Amino acid sequence: MNVRQAPEFPQWPQYDTNEREGLIRALEQGQWWRMGGNEVDTFEREFAEFHGAPHALAVTNGTHALELALQCMGVGPGSEVIVPAFTFISSSQAAQRLGAVAVPVDVDPQTYSIDVAAAAAAVTPRTRVIMPVHMAGFLADMDALAKLSADTGVPLLQDAAHAHAARWQGKRVGELGSVAAFSFQNGKLMTAGEGGAVLFPDTEMYETAFLRHSCGRPRTDRRYMHQIAGSNLRLNEFSAAVLRAQLGRLEQQITTRQQSWAALSPLLEAIDGVVPQRGDARTDFPSHYMAMFRVPGIGEAGRNALVDRLVAAGVPAFAGFRAIYRTDAFWEMGAPDETPDQIAERCPHTEAISEDCVWLHHRVLLATEQDMHRTAETVADAVAAV
Repeated sequence: MNVRQAPEFPQWPQYDTNEREGLIRALEQGQWWRMGGNEVDTFEREFAEFHGAPHALAVTNGTHALELALQCMGVGPGSEVIVPAFTFISSSQAAQRLGAVAVPVDVDPQTYSIDVAAAAAAVTPRTRVIMPVHMAGFLADMDALAKLSADTGVPLLQDAAHAHAARWQGKRVGELGSVAAFSFQNGKLMTAGEGGAVLFPDTEMYETAFLRHSCGRPRTDRRYMHQIAGSNLRLNEFSAAVLRAQLGRLEQQITTRQQSWAALSPLLEAIDGVVPQRGDARTDFPSHYMAMFRVPGIGEAGRNALVDRLVAAGVPAFAGFRAIYRTDAFWEMGAPDETPDQIAERCPHTEAISEDCVWLHHRVLLATEQDMHRTAETVADAVAAV
């Protein structure tokens, strides 16, 4: 009897001598925080240039990146922020922690990114920001969102935690004219364990953000002249040194993931009952933070059993995000005057995706083409067994 060989995947995070040399460089410069060292400043310039943005500000993590960006965009008590209902909880909690109301709207059933028509229907006089999430590195419909922003006067904040290096019709995230926030958490496409960054299209907002992320103090302050309210969201020099090395190999890694997804996606689609994520084709350089697929009709219990089978078979699989309004955390502060079931009525796609979606860690896509076939075979076996 032939025994099917299990797929093999690279470990994550990845590192080499560049990270080691960067850490030593940061160590030996004698200043380990951004106000005295050079690593954070240099990383910000490199990250901004890489993404086509005038300014980048590095911060402690991706959640803080969103929160800082929203604060600089005027979000606070009494305001509303439109967010996709299918996303990681940071997208909504960043607004809620500022005292704002997070308003969940439905997502597209194929791309899993924000439904622009649903976002348009949710705009009110209190709406301050619309926050698309570029799910799994496929950009949301930035053309339609830009028009919605122009028509309503409500600015966009791109939650680009999944979209490092991604491009929309040839334009990089920083060239799309809106603020964008990134995460460098341990599982992200480039990582220092934790960390985040915000891209700003204009100098005034960037300077405000710098003050707010550094306790309200100007760069050269020696007399504790705290100009505006802020917090300490400064990234340290060691993390920045690691991120500079991570940025250096990012594009090549994404190219490999794109080739692997081109092989894996049709293999998954050929499995009875499996529907891979279909990104908008105008994302002409997707970053593939996840390899996502749905099994419509499987139900949450069946989906969870499927994930367990994949993990047992050596595939790093995870359940799709729970709808944010189906979590206790969402209702702790800044929630709409609705019940979860009322929100669910206008978010049918989110309800379904939250129950039938599976995602595979992006390190799967760094494996060989043969491993893409082995991965698809493993998924097929697991689906058939549930």
